[in-house]
This record gives sequence, structure tokens and C-alpha cells, in this order.
Amino acid sequence: MVFVVVIAAELLAVALSLARLPAEDNPLIDLALNSLFIQWGALGCTAVLCLSRQWLNGLRDQPAASLAYLLCLLTCLLISETAWLVFRNWLGLVGIFPDTHVIFLLQSMGISAIAAALGLRYFYVQHQLRLRIKSEAEARYQALQSRIRPHFLFNCMNTIASLVRRDPILAEQAIEDLSDLFRAALADGRQYCTLQDEIDLCKRYLNIEKQRLGNRLTVVWDMDSLPGDLRLPVLCLQPLIENAIYHGIETLPNGGQIEIRGERRKWFVSITVENPLHETGSRPAPGNQLAQDNIRQRLASLHDLTNPLKVSIHDSKYRVTLNIPYSHENTDR
Repeated sequence: MVFVVVIAAELLAVALSLARLPAEDNPLIDLALNSLFIQWGALGCTAVLCLSRQWLNGLRDQPAASLAYLLCLLTCLLISETAWLVFRNWLGLVGIFPDTHVIFLLQSMGISAIAAALGLRYFYVQHQLRLRIKSEAEARYQALQSRIRPHFLFNCMNTIASLVRRDPILAEQAIEDLSDLFRAALADGRQYCTLQDEIDLCKRYLNIEKQRLGNRLTVVWDMDSLPGDLRLPVLCLQPLIENAIYHGIETLPNGGQIEIRGERRKWFVSITVENPLHETGSRPAPGNQLAQDNIRQRLASLHDLTNPLKVSIHDSKYRVTLNIPYSHENTDR
């Protein structure tokens, strides 16, 4: 935002210098002085608004805008007086200033009033646009989240139903795991959770599937290299593991092994879920595209990523890789 202020101020300085070209002997000096004076005003107003931001945030939009505009005008008046004192009285640069102090102030404050009004209006519109985009992204995220949670929970219920008659004890254990899953997935409306919370949720889900599939399901975890404070959307990893089971392990007569690996890089982490494919087909069943598209859209809306989820097939193995930005900033802001 400061960069935008500097560029806008410089464009104003260029416009004012171009307007005086026929009457100026040295336009470059005129441009340099205009740039210096206008940048003082622009950066001074920016600093004053930043310092008073906490106070202005407590007001309604109209009083806050009026006070912000008044602060900008007062700042420009102070800088104009300083410029007159320094350049006209101390340095004796008479040629670039009007003959009287009053005319200089009228010109300076008139331009400042117009520029400040346009600048504040521009940033207000930009702020409203960002709020609308954020609101739409949150609504979209909630819609996507509401689609994936029932899918995941209904599959768990179907697994428990298949265990009720065959092994009531295992069914009871599965219900206890499912209750933990309900608490983890539906306890609150947070958009993010820690990586450890997501891993715990996945392990509870795998306990249920392990009771159903037995020795046909083997899971290998390699996540030690990932940071413990990594934040990611809830139910971001579990649907990929679910797909690996339903569209990979279940299609194999002897089952197979799911590998879940994590790798930390400079600005993001990569989480890979890999499962074997049936020998007769090189691609899994088409039903798993729903969850992948869902996760891809959620990550794209939250992190402004173009391709956060990548799919590849290599050596009869289906591989899905999540790329999640990693920083120490608070993502709940």
C-alpha cells in the first residue's frame, strides 16, 4: 500500500511539472522539487493515518473517513508551511514559489484536498473489495467443507454397520473412534487445524478401516520432517487417505500399503499420499475426483494458489501431493 502511495504521488508530481513546461527554464529541477514536496505530503499522511489507525477503527465509516481526511489536510498544511520556510526563506529558492505566502498555501491545500479525497476514496474501495472477496472465499470454503464432511462421516457409518453383526466388539470400538472423529471434525467452525490434529483424525479414521480390512491394509507414516506448528484446513489430508483405501486398497485382492510422506521446503511443505493400483487398470475409479477437486478449491481459495494439489501415476502407484504454504504468521486473522 505504501508503494501505491509513492507511485501515485510521483505521478501527481509528473503531471504538475508537465502542466508548467512552457514557463519553466529547467523542468528537471521543477520535477525534482515537486516530487520531494509531494512525497513528503503523501508519506506524511500515510504515517499519520497509520499512527491513528487504532483510534479510527473504533469509529463508524463516515466519521472515520471525515477524520482521516481532516488529518491528511492538517498534515499537508504542516508540510506546506515547512516547505515554504525551508525552500523560500532559508534556501532562497524564490523562482519556484508564488510571490505571496497566501497564494502558495491556497495552491498547495487545493491540490492536497483533491489528491487526498481521491486517494482515500481509492483505498476505501480497495478495502471494501478485499472484504467482499474474503467473505465470498469464506462462504465458498464453508460450502466445500459442508460437502466433504458428510461424505467422510457416512463412509465411517457404513463401515461400522458392516461390523455390527460380524463382530460387535470391534463395532463398539469403531463407534468410540467415530465419536472422536465427530468431535474433531464438527466441534467448532475453525477453518484451520494443526498438522498433528489432522494426523490424529486420520489415525482414528484408519483404526475404523483397519478393523474392516484387517491385514489387507498397511499404512506407513513418514511425517517427522514437517514442522509441528504447520496450519492447514480441517479434513484436508483425510479424504486423500480415504480415496487411497476405497479406490486403491479395496480393488486389490491382497490389499496393499499406503505411504504418507511429508517434506519441508523453504516456503511450503509437501504431503504425499501414495497407494498401489490394480494391475488391470492404470487409473483409479473416477469417483475420487470429487474429493480432490474439493481440496484443490479449498486450498486455492484460502491461499491463492494456482495448483495446490498434484496427481501423478508412476510404477503402478497413484500419488497425490499437497503443497501448503508454511510461515509463522497467524492464519486465523
